Amino acid sequence: MSPTETITAEIKSNSTATPTDTNTSTESSTATEGLLFQAVGIIRGEVNFSEDSPATVTLNQKQYRLSYARNPFVLSGLKQEIEKTGQHTQRLIVYPKVTHFPKRDQPHQISFQLVGFDLGRDPNGISSTLEDNQFKLAGLWQFIPVCRPPCISVFRNFDPKLLKYVHQMDNPAKKVRTLKASHIPLLWKDSPVKPFRFNPKGGKDQGLPPFVSIKAVFLPHRDAFGFVELLASPQEQAPRFLKARKEDKAQVQKSSREQALNSPKSKIKSPSSPNRNKSKVLRTFSISLGGLATKSQAND
Repeated sequence: MSPTETITAEIKSNSTATPTDTNTSTESSTATEGLLFQAVGIIRGEVNFSEDSPATVTLNQKQYRLSYARNPFVLSGLKQEIEKTGQHTQRLIVYPKVTHFPKRDQPHQISFQLVGFDLGRDPNGISSTLEDNQFKLAGLWQFIPVCRPPCISVFRNFDPKLLKYVHQMDNPAKKVRTLKASHIPLLWKDSPVKPFRFNPKGGKDQGLPPFVSIKAVFLPHRDAFGFVELLASPQEQAPRFLKARKEDKAQVQKSSREQALNSPKSKIKSPSSPNRNKSKVLRTFSISLGGLATKSQAND
């Protein structure tokens, strides 16, 4: 088996795979040509930098963490721009980052990764095609177990160089981080296609999540995105993408559980409750009294 074939579980094609299957097909389809997974948009808000805390951007009186996507210098460039102009309110090009938690009732958290900031110098850039708080979202339209509203799942687009790079990694956790998908909650009342819902008790033939390309608006009061318009017709088949293997995910989860069990906090014994200590003292006192009574009877 070739090195590439050993990680074909990371290659998904919506033509034959289900959410729980792997697919080794590398054939492209004309139906998916020109389609890409993406999540990028424009926000306008007040940016604040602090020496002892992460950078933030305020939208509709709510603060969101602001980090960088790939280039750490983009944040320092933004900071210099604010210091030079004195303008803390900036129009930013960002990726949305959504953190979900294992408990379904625990709300997700949204932050943004800075790609660039709009100085009005590029009339043909993405900032000219989107209004404030608008995003282009393209991905699989489906429900995920840890989120109540359905999501657009944005995976890493297939890239042979990225595939080779991931294959050379020895650390499963790094593989999972590199190929981590973003599941973006979307409020879309009258969608022309229903979001896919996988039934773990059902068979493999449950259909496939549709691939949708839309324009959406970020809703700070809901910490979610709302549908604005379709940018292309929904597709039954998605473009090729990369996804972490189940084996790597399982190994990372196992390591996390072991670290949690071996952490100093887990080894600290919880203090005894006052009631338990009180009952222990009473038992000791009763035994002492019983011993005295026995001695008294013997002396009599």
